[in-house]
Amino acid sequence: MTMNTNTIYDFTVRQIDGQEQPLEAWRNQVLLVVNTASACGFTPQYAGLEQLHRDYAGQGLVVMGFPCNQFGSQEPGSHSEITTFCETRFGVSFPLMEKVAVNGEEAIPLYRWLKAEAPGLLGTQAIKWNFTKFLVGRDGRVIRRYPPTTGPDAIRADIEAALAQQAAA
Repeated sequence: MTMNTNTIYDFTVRQIDGQEQPLEAWRNQVLLVVNTASACGFTPQYAGLEQLHRDYAGQGLVVMGFPCNQFGSQEPGSHSEITTFCETRFGVSFPLMEKVAVNGEEAIPLYRWLKAEAPGLLGTQAIKWNFTKFLVGRDGRVIRRYPPTTGPDAIRADIEAALAQQAAA
């Protein structure tokens, strides 16, 4: 399937409270898109993602969490349960979106586009597990995909480089 979409700003997603969120609202920002889960071995990465958000939001970074229950049923909670867990356990203040599918027929359009723009190992498009990360530059294009084993601190240099790029005219 060929996607006609050129940048991340062409998508609208739903926030965890059900409100539509056009990604256009974050034009010229650097976006870090992550599929998350509350009962995963990588769940402690929420703390590192929140630290990135706190350290770089003022420079234009937006971290976006997309809860997903497709891997080992590790995100079974309701939207309110997910929100409460993230806020009380990790102090998450970055935007959380509705629980989504990132693989298969039910995958949301944003994730279909992200996977096509930045395939994984050996060109596979499927997301392999929770906490796969996509770094998107100020131009709305994917810079890089990171596997779940790459922790938030390990991508600081790439985030700083992306933040240093001038916003699109």
